[in-house]
Amino acid sequence: QELKEKMDELLPLIPVLEQYKTDAKLITQFKEEIRNLSTVLTGIQEEIGAYDYEELHQRVISLETRLRDCMKKLTCGKLMKITGPITVKISGTRFGAWMTDPLASEKNNRVWYMDSYTNNKLVREYKSIADFVSGAESRTYNLPFKWAGTNHVVYNGSLYFNKYQSNIIIKYSFDTGRVLAQRSLEYAGFHNVYPYTWGGFSDIDLMADEIGLWAVYATNQNAGNIVISQLNQDTLEVLKSWSTGYPKRSAGESFMICGTLYVTNSHLTGAKVYYSYSTKTSTYEYTDIPFHNQYFHISMLDYNARDRALYAWNNGHQVLFNVTLFHVIKTEDDT
Repeated sequence: QELKEKMDELLPLIPVLEQYKTDAKLITQFKEEIRNLSTVLTGIQEEIGAYDYEELHQRVISLETRLRDCMKKLTCGKLMKITGPITVKISGTRFGAWMTDPLASEKNNRVWYMDSYTNNKLVREYKSIADFVSGAESRTYNLPFKWAGTNHVVYNGSLYFNKYQSNIIIKYSFDTGRVLAQRSLEYAGFHNVYPYTWGGFSDIDLMADEIGLWAVYATNQNAGNIVISQLNQDTLEVLKSWSTGYPKRSAGESFMICGTLYVTNSHLTGAKVYYSYSTKTSTYEYTDIPFHNQYFHISMLDYNARDRALYAWNNGHQVLFNVTLFHVIKTEDDT
């Protein structure tokens, strides 16, 4: 009777023991998982242990150096294809210009915006494309002179533009807010004497590429055909000029890539890159490179060597075109 009473007292402990057994199984399972994880971690450590941080850092630097050396072997390319456009923003009037600086550092992505082709001196600055899209201006500049046309360029921190009703080129510093240089472009037609097909005082087109700063215009001496001049970026002095046989008034727009001028045959629907002139060989050829004039009226088309893209103002739309270039690889035997 006494034993039975003690057994009855122990009966409530049976569920507790069962719970202990369950907990013990769970603990055993956890221990097994930890052992497996430790084995995996040990394997990873043994695999990467040969490379400490400094060695990995040196390997990355070596790879970057090799990539830069490889890029140096890419000579300037020939335009093969234009794709897009990508519509960045819809703003402003039918005519205008927007641009970034091809010589800016990778961290400097400022955008400059110049609405209209005349009767304006206000340049708007944005810190990035994102700010440009959202309309968050960082600064505005009131130029000392009105500009003519839409064919301005920002190059190495300065704005180059054609002074209204003249063939004078102005170099304006964004950092100092002052005119650093101005020079008359000898014999260049201005004020709708030799504009592009759309008019708008687009007689003098300033542009930049991998080689430097250029002016594209026409003269009576060249029978109204396009003249290409390479400019000194500091003094605006003409370093060398090339006379082409393409009538400026028949050109829709033009842009320079690697010292070659590419000319479109219209600013309207159906436009294509129709003609090119190489300043390296002083030769020309007729081309047939189509591109999509999505909004039917282009009043600005300019190449940016850093972005490898064409910036365009397309009927109040700011758009980007991608370009495909054919490269030639330089070998050790090349001079």
